[in-house]
Amino acid sequence: MVRLDWKKVDQIIEWALNEDVGMGDLTTDGIIEEETQARGKIIAKDDLILAGIDLVPRIFEKSLLTFNFKPFFKDGDFVPKGELIELIEGNAKVILTYERVVLNFLQRLSGIATYASKFASQVEGTKAKIVDTRKTTPGWRMLEKYAVKIGGGENHRFGLFDAVLIKDNHITLCGGIKEAVERIRNFIPPYLKVEVEASNSKEVQDALEAGAEIILLDNMNVDELREAVKLIGGKTVIEVSGGVNLSNIRKIAEMGVDLISIGALTHSATAVDISMKAEKM
Repeated sequence: MVRLDWKKVDQIIEWALNEDVGMGDLTTDGIIEEETQARGKIIAKDDLILAGIDLVPRIFEKSLLTFNFKPFFKDGDFVPKGELIELIEGNAKVILTYERVVLNFLQRLSGIATYASKFASQVEGTKAKIVDTRKTTPGWRMLEKYAVKIGGGENHRFGLFDAVLIKDNHITLCGGIKEAVERIRNFIPPYLKVEVEASNSKEVQDALEAGAEIILLDNMNVDELREAVKLIGGKTVIEVSGGVNLSNIRKIAEMGVDLISIGALTHSATAVDISMKAEKM
């Protein structure tokens, strides 16, 4: 599981605040008096799986003022449309100024968690696990992979540095699967597993003969997948990627594959609708 590194999260928060607030909130600074106190109500406008609630107090801490927070849900909870997610009480100017940054984090991360939960529910009862990819928003990878996990998915490699995945372009430029596997074996420590991408039966056979521990079946149709799974015969971990959606994932999972990687979990998840309503205290 991706654990939140709060030092890095703080950097993302500070970047987001600087981007949106800059030198100050012209509208709020010109209208709201300094001493005004307010209560902000964060409300779900869609059914959703919540992710990112712990970022809210972290964001308001940047103001160096004191706020009271009362969450009614935690990350991973299902929140029905219309439910109050959290109350924030404190300086009205800060609540209004930080509103959009707070909602951007909650809407984006809860959208990913909600979408991931739909895929995860489709593979229940099989051995397959849904996993994410590196197709993430630049700078947000840790947060987005965290949201996938909250939604019931699993995390694939975090970056290029923590796992081996020999893809089609590596194979083309190297001269073949066998040569690629031999080269990587001589480069990495022996405890790392080697994953090879295959798009047809010949490449699957080549990957097996080369001794790959994981074979990624890429962009195969249902019949091709069945043939490849039969050919592998349990000798390696099987990952499937490409063309996976909510209408076919169950059929793929029931073939006996181990992992189903879905880039759409992060690159195509729709932000859920969450709003904040403020009232004077």
